[in-house]
Amino acid sequence: MKKVKVVKKLDQAREILTALGFDAKRTNALACRTLLALANVSEQTPWDQATNDRMGVRAIMDFMRERLDYPIAENSRESVRRFVLKQFVEVGFCLSNDDDPARPTNSSKNNYRLSDSALPVLRHFLDPNWEEYVAAYLAQSLTQIELQKAARELERFDIVFPSGSRQSLKAGGQNQLIKEMVEVFCPHFIKDGEVLYIGDADQKLVIYEEETLHSLGIHLDPHGKFPDLVVLDRNRNWLFLMEAATTHGPIDHSRYRELHDLFKGSSAGLVLISCFPDKRTLRKFLPDLAWETEVWVAEEPTHMIHLNGSRFLGPY
Repeated sequence: MKKVKVVKKLDQAREILTALGFDAKRTNALACRTLLALANVSEQTPWDQATNDRMGVRAIMDFMRERLDYPIAENSRESVRRFVLKQFVEVGFCLSNDDDPARPTNSSKNNYRLSDSALPVLRHFLDPNWEEYVAAYLAQSLTQIELQKAARELERFDIVFPSGSRQSLKAGGQNQLIKEMVEVFCPHFIKDGEVLYIGDADQKLVIYEEETLHSLGIHLDPHGKFPDLVVLDRNRNWLFLMEAATTHGPIDHSRYRELHDLFKGSSAGLVLISCFPDKRTLRKFLPDLAWETEVWVAEEPTHMIHLNGSRFLGPY
């Protein structure tokens, strides 16, 4: 019977967290047990008796064992701290060391407590007007979902295409180099270039002009390894296949054959270019680069390197 009552309290804790804007990961069983511990609510305790006394992680885990009949392992301390309490603190649902904000992070006196604004939401759970307390809390609080959305927006940046249109890319990785390839290389070396394809680790396709590619006789295998950037130069009928090489990915002999096979139906001549952020990165990959390809280095954007062949910057 006790376990049934505990499960009911866990379900109620999940309902509260969900109403306050926490996502599925932050409303799991560990998060619900942590909330019950912070509120000093067990299976016998009504919600209107919830408190917000300060508790350390050890005290929270002891509450789970002794009051919620949950044998949490001692090595779960970091999970409670990182994956629950940290999330609660980020949105102001919980306060950390409010008695001494300068307390070192490795102090044994570190503690957490529910915020004063969160406590009425818990105490009035099951009241007919509970939703009013939830609305009042949300009106002055940033929910976890909103916080994550804001963080994702900060992790993205805009890229401006030759046409003047804009698109966002996920920050990090090779995307910063791809931005320079579009905004710096293209205007300098490809007059009126049309971006037909650009990929992003965050969303597989950012730009994919399938109709134009089909008009050139190109039908890409969706499972194929596309180049990072494909740009059409209609004036010269050239198709630029460009790879952003930051930590990997320049056009070596294997990739050269792979790209020619992938774009073998193209009516436009293929120009293969390995792009690097700086000379230091180029030096690391130089021995691997395929002949009859081009090299562009972002730190010296007005110059290119041509690897042999009968012409500079052209299809083969």
